[in-house]
Amino acid sequence: MAMNKKALHGAIALAGASALALTACTGPSGGGTSTGGAGGGTITYGTTDKVVTLDPAGSYDAGSFMVMNQIYPFLLNAKPGTADASPDIAESAEFTSPTEYTVKLKPDLKFANGHALTSSDVKFSIDRVVGIADDNGPASLLANLESVTAKDDATVVFKLKAGNDQVFPGVLAANAGPIVDEEVFPADKLMSDDEIVKGKPFAGPYTIESYKKNELVSLKANPDYKGLLGKPANDGANIKYYADSNNLKLEVQQGSIDVAGRSLTATDAADLEKDSKVTVHKGPGGELRYIVFNFDTMPFGAKAPDADPAKALAVRQAMANIVDRDAIATQVYKGTYLPAYSVVPDGFAGAIQPLKEMYGDGNGKPSLDKAKKAFSDAGVTAPVNIKLQYNPDHYGKSSGDEYAMIKEQLEKSGLFTVDLQSTEWVTYSKDRTKDVYPVYQLGWFPDYSDADNYLTPFFLPNNFLKNHYENAAVTDLITKQLTTVDKAEREKVLGEAQTAVAKDLSTLPLLQGAQLMVAGKDVKGVDQTLDASFKTRLGVISK
Repeated sequence: MAMNKKALHGAIALAGASALALTACTGPSGGGTSTGGAGGGTITYGTTDKVVTLDPAGSYDAGSFMVMNQIYPFLLNAKPGTADASPDIAESAEFTSPTEYTVKLKPDLKFANGHALTSSDVKFSIDRVVGIADDNGPASLLANLESVTAKDDATVVFKLKAGNDQVFPGVLAANAGPIVDEEVFPADKLMSDDEIVKGKPFAGPYTIESYKKNELVSLKANPDYKGLLGKPANDGANIKYYADSNNLKLEVQQGSIDVAGRSLTATDAADLEKDSKVTVHKGPGGELRYIVFNFDTMPFGAKAPDADPAKALAVRQAMANIVDRDAIATQVYKGTYLPAYSVVPDGFAGAIQPLKEMYGDGNGKPSLDKAKKAFSDAGVTAPVNIKLQYNPDHYGKSSGDEYAMIKEQLEKSGLFTVDLQSTEWVTYSKDRTKDVYPVYQLGWFPDYSDADNYLTPFFLPNNFLKNHYENAAVTDLITKQLTTVDKAEREKVLGEAQTAVAKDLSTLPLLQGAQLMVAGKDVKGVDQTLDASFKTRLGVISK
């Protein structure tokens, strides 16, 4: 499947890139709750994704943010069909100096519990994310923020460390941006989902009517929402969670749910293309799937008994030389993913493919000779045992086949033995930040449509990966691109940053998504539910 670079560059790339959005065109939704019709009824959305927490300070994952995007207000947001961050509950938002970004709120904003929403809540929300700095939270997105000042009830000033930040508006529209009620949330710790629901601190398009975590969330349209996205096309929405993608596929076919997203297998998608009750849409996407190396606990890592940075690098280089991305993309994912040769997916401004030339045969294929040479040059004795962890639910059922193939490729080389294990997402998302997994799977759905979002969260000190990687030269390049106004010069620096990261191999990029969306023929607005982004907006769906 060819990747449409122009389309990808023009989209919010987060995609559900291989996430599949499916819409049934028959039957009631949510067990008979849907009445259908624009401006009425209830839409039911099914997913295998999981919610980690509804607290914005403690989650940085698609499953949690999908719900947050329905219930919390944002200063800026992306209008369906665009990539640019525009005022949402803000009346205006602009740089008033290179290091000051000033936002003015719309008048008479309030939360569903009746509390006024003012600049004080905005300051509280952003300061809280930074202050709590949860291992699974989005604090890394705010690395360039120096301070937040509430000048008056309607005016907020963000002071930045480095001026001319090219992505800060996008940050405010992303995971770090939900505005919460300071009269409900504690300032210094996370709040449980049940307490959040009870406090009704909602001011997004919907409010939560009932909540059974990772079973069923019932939403009701919020009549007081004054944001960019406008009034929902339905009276309410349900989010139904599935442990198995087979059940999700079955309920789509039976018309028991209206829309389904993340995640179905590529085989499921192929089968559903033959189903007259649904339509499969294909398009560009920015999902990235990759392997993370923990620099402390991987073989020869800093805290290993036989610690040796040169040998640890050789292990990473050998894996990069052996892995066959094209085989994985073709055999496991039937072309719904494409090989990735950079930490920035192909199609973004400034994206290059340094791993294609640096590793393997120079053309994207593996090279056993180069892998053996990496071991020989560093004095590594084969085989090296790799404890490799993957997740079976968050990234889709096919992850098992993907990592079984990676294990096979590594062991066939004779250079590795692989101890392959899996853990479900709710545990996995916490353990990965606590040095439990030496080498492990992750995927990424970008927060905003810019190459920076594949760099800043992962390769600066104290990054989201918590993998103990740090390189001052890489930090300088990432900081430089962030504040370079000239587009051509910025793209050059982005390329230099990707090359530097590829030499260190903090992560090993494997695949990038080519977005699939499947829609029923009588449900409107489905193309906008993912909007070429992970920001699934249930409010645009109607029947």
